[in-house]
Amino acid sequence: MAEVVLRNLSKAFGKIRAVEDVSLAVPDGAFVVLLGPTGAGKTTTLRLVAGLERPDAGDIQIGGRSVLAHTPAQRDVAMVFQQYSLYPHMSVRDNLAFPLRSPILRWDEAAIGKRVGEVAEVLRISHKLDNKATQLSGGEMQRVSIGRALVRRPQIYLMDEPLSSLDAKLRSELRIELKRIQQELGATLLYVTHDQIEAMTMATHVGVLDRGRLVQVGAPREIYENPVSVYVAERLGQPRINTLPAGLFGPAPAGAATIGLRPEHIRLGEGREARVGRIERLGDQTRLHLTLDGHEIVTLAEVHTRLTPGDTIAVSPKEPLYFDAAGARVPSGR
Repeated sequence: MAEVVLRNLSKAFGKIRAVEDVSLAVPDGAFVVLLGPTGAGKTTTLRLVAGLERPDAGDIQIGGRSVLAHTPAQRDVAMVFQQYSLYPHMSVRDNLAFPLRSPILRWDEAAIGKRVGEVAEVLRISHKLDNKATQLSGGEMQRVSIGRALVRRPQIYLMDEPLSSLDAKLRSELRIELKRIQQELGATLLYVTHDQIEAMTMATHVGVLDRGRLVQVGAPREIYENPVSVYVAERLGQPRINTLPAGLFGPAPAGAATIGLRPEHIRLGEGREARVGRIERLGDQTRLHLTLDGHEIVTLAEVHTRLTPGDTIAVSPKEPLYFDAAGARVPSGR
């Protein structure tokens, strides 16, 4: 594995600035997630690192050396795509072995067999090695797709939303598996997604992209608790952060236009009266959907709350976040 460093990376397609002045360090052994909506520049950044696109400006270093002049094969990276990219006529064993039989790597068959066996065990698909790819479930196919990258031991693994085409149950299972695999192998991963749950549960570092710009980088918890803008605050957290007029609960800091309240940062039983509109009982938590002066608020209540729709309850902010009219963070003055 190796550290990967992006320095002032930019890429445009015609008039569209897909990536603009992005600088990022992916430490050796880290699981770095690039998070953002469609069009934020996530996949383009990944393709630049892989060598599938050439930057207009900036540099990419892998293991301390610039790789701008290197072909994708020379960069020693492995990429996992959203689609499975398997050979349907081949067995799982041959799909996993395929990268090692390339003219560049040329592993001998004994070493290939050993490595395929190791990766299959890590992925828990050893019992499927002789199955054709077409005989696998969606989750198993994606495991094989990930395995084709793992067999190579590249300097960095690049993953482009590999779980997004799976159903919710499989995504949940493979999130756990992928993090386990990364930790066991000590692998360096650069992973892109629009799914904040994937970012929160798997990443050691999260980079939030907004229209090609990297607007904040940090540990998931750091970004969740100290977002630099409304845009970043809305990328993490389920339910989403409540954004309300800054003065809804009283005086706000100078320059503040919006108050941001995480659902767990609303105090119940004191403050302003809000009306209960809907109650979601989810087993491990209960969500209240409230209305205050025409503004919708989602907060959390005691699991066995006796509140019912139509009731009123007093609410007040706890650990609020404030933002100016442009969405930038404003110090709370606390």
